[in-house]
Amino acid sequence: MVQDTRDIQIDGGRLSANIMHFARCLRVAGMPIGPGKVLQALEAVEAVGIGNRRDFYWTLHAVFVNRRDQRELFDQAFHVFWRNPDILKRMMALLLPSLKADLKQEGPELSRRLAEALQPNKPKPGEGEGEQPDQEIEIDATLTWSDRELIQSMDFEKMSAAEIAMAKSAIKRMSLPIMTVPTRRFELSHLGRRADLRATMRKTLRSGGDVIDLATKRRRERHPPLVVLCDISGSMSRYSRMLLHFMHAVTNDRDRVHTFLFGTRLTNVTRYLRYKDIDVALEKVSGAVQDWSGGTRIGTSLHDFNRVWSRRVLGQGAVVILITDGLDRDAGEGLGEEIERLHKSCRRLIWLNPLLRYEGFEPKSSGIRAIMPHVDDFRPVHNLASLADLAKVLDHVGPRRHGGMARWMAMVGPAEGAKQ
Repeated sequence: MVQDTRDIQIDGGRLSANIMHFARCLRVAGMPIGPGKVLQALEAVEAVGIGNRRDFYWTLHAVFVNRRDQRELFDQAFHVFWRNPDILKRMMALLLPSLKADLKQEGPELSRRLAEALQPNKPKPGEGEGEQPDQEIEIDATLTWSDRELIQSMDFEKMSAAEIAMAKSAIKRMSLPIMTVPTRRFELSHLGRRADLRATMRKTLRSGGDVIDLATKRRRERHPPLVVLCDISGSMSRYSRMLLHFMHAVTNDRDRVHTFLFGTRLTNVTRYLRYKDIDVALEKVSGAVQDWSGGTRIGTSLHDFNRVWSRRVLGQGAVVILITDGLDRDAGEGLGEEIERLHKSCRRLIWLNPLLRYEGFEPKSSGIRAIMPHVDDFRPVHNLASLADLAKVLDHVGPRRHGGMARWMAMVGPAEGAKQ
């Protein structure tokens, strides 16, 4: 018979209070957890029991985690919150609501938003006992325009939960202007330089043939298709969340946008990102992608794209944005041929790499050296300012190969550069 943990109290501690505080920490860290989730967690723990730490972990995981991108945050929070080595013996008596965790632990770096969520609440101004009744009032300009300026250059990896929310709001308002290019079709225009004989004959018939009013036409202009290939492997997981918000904003801002995610396999998520609600879109994407935060097989993924999707989405001079750090598990095997074919099939190929945020970055890995000779532009993608710079790049046609690639090609060497 399973004992009701909500009614058990040993040494003044309640397990239900600890679970509620744990849920509160997850919510502050950015996970969508409400009172209903807390009640479900209590019922699940009551049904499963707490005799095994692994069972307790997966019980809470099943209730609180809804998307794949939430797994890492939950895993860190669980092992920091329930870190007592004798937790199985004294779980009922833990007084973790007053947790003061030592965040300088060994192992992977703790997420900043999780660290802030686990810190004890700081007293609000005006709650101290020693305050003087008459104090000079100063105006605090925090979270105004200066804060917006700061968040523009802040790395996505170092943002807190509040800053991530501000960044998501800024991304939602972003638009991605792409230059217009002439198509093969024509449209009537009084500024056109070419005579439209068919329209001229129709206008002449309406006037009885007495007056010939020459109609002119010009080429119709249209935005080229935009194709985004985004790496969601483990090395890119800290940026995948914000980039998905960016791709969702772009998809809902314009037509003919195609988005593909890849780790060890390629997944087309275009139709999921067309949902207006970002939470619904990310939930659909999470259910469709099976290789989240795993390895990277860039060559194999590009091979699948070139073989299955290139003829469908690369027509009419598409612009391709490749988002990856270039760290390939297959050591660049077959990557050079596939990226060359992709480059020849599109109007422009732009590579966004978060590793470029480091000043001392050098193209040393085989995957990076295989990709670089076949891209037209090479830019960082790690903050809001880099996304704004991308909009400027796409707003003009520019040369086939950007002038800034000369420096990178010199680092790659003549052997790789000669393949272009």
